[in-house]
Amino acid sequence: MPGTKPYYITTPIYYVNDRPHVGSCYTTLLADCAARFMRAAGRPTYFLTGTDEHGQKVEKSAAAKGVTPKQLADENADHFKAAFDFLHCTHDHFIRTTDAAHEAQVQEALRRLIKSGDVYLGTFEGWYDEGQEEYVTDNQAREKDYKAFNGQPLIKAKEENYYFRLSAFQKRLEEFFDKNLDFVRPEGRRNEVLGRLKMGLQDVPVSRTNFSWGIPFPKDIDPTGKHVTYVWIDALFNYITALNLLAPPNARDESANPVAANFWPAQIHAIGKEILWFHAVIWPALLMALNLPTPHCVYAHSFWIREGRKMSKSLGNFIDLETIHAYCDTYSVDAWRWFMLTQGPIEATDADFSHAKFIEVYNADLANGIGNAASRVLNMIEKYFGGSVPESRGLNDHADHDWPALAKAALDAATHGMNRFDLAGALSAGMFLSKRVDAYIVATEPFRMAKDPTRMPEVGSVLYNCAEALRLAATLLSCAMPSKMADVLQRFGQAPISDHARDEQRESRGQASLPLSELCQWGRLKPGTRVTKGESLFPRADPAASPPSSTSLVPDP
Repeated sequence: MPGTKPYYITTPIYYVNDRPHVGSCYTTLLADCAARFMRAAGRPTYFLTGTDEHGQKVEKSAAAKGVTPKQLADENADHFKAAFDFLHCTHDHFIRTTDAAHEAQVQEALRRLIKSGDVYLGTFEGWYDEGQEEYVTDNQAREKDYKAFNGQPLIKAKEENYYFRLSAFQKRLEEFFDKNLDFVRPEGRRNEVLGRLKMGLQDVPVSRTNFSWGIPFPKDIDPTGKHVTYVWIDALFNYITALNLLAPPNARDESANPVAANFWPAQIHAIGKEILWFHAVIWPALLMALNLPTPHCVYAHSFWIREGRKMSKSLGNFIDLETIHAYCDTYSVDAWRWFMLTQGPIEATDADFSHAKFIEVYNADLANGIGNAASRVLNMIEKYFGGSVPESRGLNDHADHDWPALAKAALDAATHGMNRFDLAGALSAGMFLSKRVDAYIVATEPFRMAKDPTRMPEVGSVLYNCAEALRLAATLLSCAMPSKMADVLQRFGQAPISDHARDEQRESRGQASLPLSELCQWGRLKPGTRVTKGESLFPRADPAASPPSSTSLVPDP
C-alpha cells in the first residue's frame, strides 16, 4: 500500500472568463478519483482546485457584460464550485486568486525574487497571444503562422515589465530533467518540453502595465502602482499559496487546512496539455529561485473531441454543463464519472466522446457488468439462503478462481496504477473481480447445484465467494463511483468507503475508516450478514435511444 507519506494533488485553476465545461470537469474528476483512493488507502491527502480570476481577458469580458471583473469572477467561480459539487468531487480547498491570502503571498514571492535578483525591470517588444495571455518568441510566432492558440492573430506589443530570469535556469533545468525522468508525463509530453527546451530559454514577464485587473506589485517595489502581476505568474503560485508556504505566521488563511504546508511538494499537478510549458519549465524555475522543492510530476492529459471532430461552440458540439447534467440525470453521475475516468484522454492522444461509445461502455461495464453481477448474487442469496450471507466451507473451489490470490492481485494492481496515475488501469483491477464473478458463476452453476438439496453447502460456498469478491470490487471502485459502490456495499451489509479524510464523524455515520490494505483482505464478509436486493443499479440503456436532451438550463448555484 502507498503508506503514510502525504499525497498532494492539484488541478489547474480554471479561468473565470467562461463557465466550466467537459475539459475542466475531466481534470477535476481525475484528481478526485486519485485523492479518494489515496485517502481510502490511509494516506494523508490534500486535493486542491480553484479559479484563476485575474488578467486582461477577464477585464475585457466583464466590461462587455457591464459588470466589474470581481462580479464576473464571483459568478463563474460559483459555477465551478457547483459543477464540482454536482460531480461529487471532494477537494480539500477551493482557492481563488482574488483571495486576500493568495494575493499577499504572491506579493511576498515577488519581493523575494526581486531581492535575489531573479526578477528585474525591462522592456518587452514582440508577439502576444491574447487568448492564452502568453508572450510568444519570434520563432514561435513564425511556427504558428502568427496565429494565437485560439486561431486569432497574434498581437504586436511593446511594454515595460518586470522579468523573471528564466534564461539563467537553462542548465539547471536540463540537469533537472535528466535526473527526473517522470517529472513530465506522459512521455510524449516530456519529449515536447525537451524539444522546446533545447531551443534555449528567454526571460519571461512577471508584470503587465496595460490593464489594471491583477495583483498589484508591492508598493515598496512599484510606488507608481502601474504594474500588476502577470496572470500566469499569479496563477502558478496558487499551488503553494493554498498551503500558506509564503505566508508569515500572522497572515495565514484559516480556511485552509492548518497542516497543509506538510503536503508540499505536490505528487501530481494534473493539467491539460495546452498549459504544459508554464508548469513544466517556468514553474520549477520559479521554485528553484525561491529555494523551494519542485513537484514530483506534471501530468498533462490530452483533449476531448466529439464524434470525431474538434469541439467548438460554433459547431454546436461543445460538451457544456447542460450536456453533462443531461447525461448524469439520465444515466447517473457515477456512470458519467466512470466513462470520463476510463475512456478519457489521459494519455498523449485525444479521446472521442460519442454517444454510441458512452452507451457501449455503460452497458458493458455497468449494466451488464458489476450491476448485473451484484443483482444475480443478491437474488441467489435471497432465494437459497433467505437473504443471509452463507458460510464458506471451501467446497467446490474452482481451479481457475483462487479468490484470496485474486483479491491480493487486484489490490496490488489498483495501488500500482494509482501510484502511476494510471487511473483506467487501476480501475480495471476492481472491474476485473466483477468479471471473474460472472465467469465463476458460469463455471460452477450454483443455480443448477441448488436443485440438489445435498449440494446446498457447495452452493453456499460459491455464493459466499461471489459476495466477497463483489464487496472487494465495490471497495476498489468506490473512488470512481462513490454513490453506486456505496449502494453495493450497503446491499451486502457493509459500510461505505469514507469519502473524505476531514469527515471526523465518518465512524458515527457508519462509514468505514480502515485502510484499503485491511478492507481488501479476503474473508472480511461475515456469514449471516443480511443482504438487500434493491432495484437495478444500472438499468440497461437502449443503444437506439436518442442522446439525452441538454435543453434544460443548469440551475444557478
